Amino acid sequence: MSLDNIIRPIKKDIDSFNIYFKESIKNNIFLVDKVTNYILKTKGKQIRPILVFLSSGLSGKCVLQASYRMATLIELLHTATLLHDDVVDEAYMRRGNFSINALWKNKISVLIGDYLLAKGLMLSIDNKDYEFLGMVSDTVKQMSEGEILQIEKSRKLNIDEDIYFEIIKKKTAVLFATCCSGGALASGCDRKLVNYMYDVGLNLGIIFQIKDDLLDFESKNTGKNKGSDLKENKLTLPVIHLLNSLSLKDRYLLKRDIKINGNKNINEIIKKMEIHGSIEYSYKKINDYKQYILELLCNFDDSIYKDSILNLIDYTIQRNK
Repeated sequence: MSLDNIIRPIKKDIDSFNIYFKESIKNNIFLVDKVTNYILKTKGKQIRPILVFLSSGLSGKCVLQASYRMATLIELLHTATLLHDDVVDEAYMRRGNFSINALWKNKISVLIGDYLLAKGLMLSIDNKDYEFLGMVSDTVKQMSEGEILQIEKSRKLNIDEDIYFEIIKKKTAVLFATCCSGGALASGCDRKLVNYMYDVGLNLGIIFQIKDDLLDFESKNTGKNKGSDLKENKLTLPVIHLLNSLSLKDRYLLKRDIKINGNKNINEIIKKMEIHGSIEYSYKKINDYKQYILELLCNFDDSIYKDSILNLIDYTIQRNK
C-alpha cells in the first residue's frame, strides 16, 4: 500500500495545505525565505498533516478551514523541533539531504526553528484558535520532557520497558495524538469522538516509534545507519528485551559493550536478538497496539477516511524507512 493511495480521499486537501503552509512561512527577509524554501523542498511524507485531515473527515465527515490551521500549526511545530533536534544531535543529514545546521550552522538553525514556532503561535492567536494553542503547548512541553528523560536515562543505560514507553509516549506519540484529536476538534465533532481520536493517535505514535527503533536493526536499506541509536547509548525496546533475557553477568557485559563501543558490535547484538526473540517481541507489542486502535475505530462509521486510517496503520508497520 503506497502513501499516495492512502491519501486519495484528502489529496485535494493536502495540495491546498501545501500552498497554505508555504504562504504561512513566507518572509521578506532574504535569508529566512531562502532557508524556509529549502525546508519546503526537502519535506518528508507529511504524516502529521495527513492525520489531521483524515481525522477531520472521519470524525466530522468533512474537512473545514480550521483543519488547515490545525495541520499548519502542527507542521510548524514538528519542523521546528526537527531543526532543534539536529542541532542537539549534531546531525548533518535529514531525509537524505543536508540538514539546516549543516548548511547554515547551528545559530541559524535554532533561530529558524524559533521563527516557525512563533509563526504557529501567531496563526492560532490571529484566528482565536485558543484551544488548538493550548493542545499544542501541552504537546511541546511533553515532547521536551520526553527528550530530556531519554538523555538522563541514556547516560546510565538504565531504561527499563516502563520508562521506554513513557519516553516514546512523550517524545513521539503525543504529537500523533494531537494531530488526531486536533483534526477531530477542527471538524466540529463532539468531545467523545475527540477523546477517541486522541487515543487512536497516541497508540499509532507508539507503533511509529517502535517501528522506527526496529529499523535500527533491520538489514534492508532503511535510510538509517544501522545501530545509530546504540551509538548514542539509546536503549530501545528490542535492546531492552534482550537485556532482560540475559543473565545478570551477560547483561552487565552487554551494557558495558554498548557504553564503550556503541554500535561497533551491532551484528553480534543482532544475532543475540535473533536467539532471544527480541525483534519478534517488539512486533508483538506493535500488534497489541494495533488491535487497540482497531477497537477504538469501531466507534466510528465506516467511510473512506476510516479505510485510509486503517491502511495508514499497516503502512506505518510495514515501512522500511
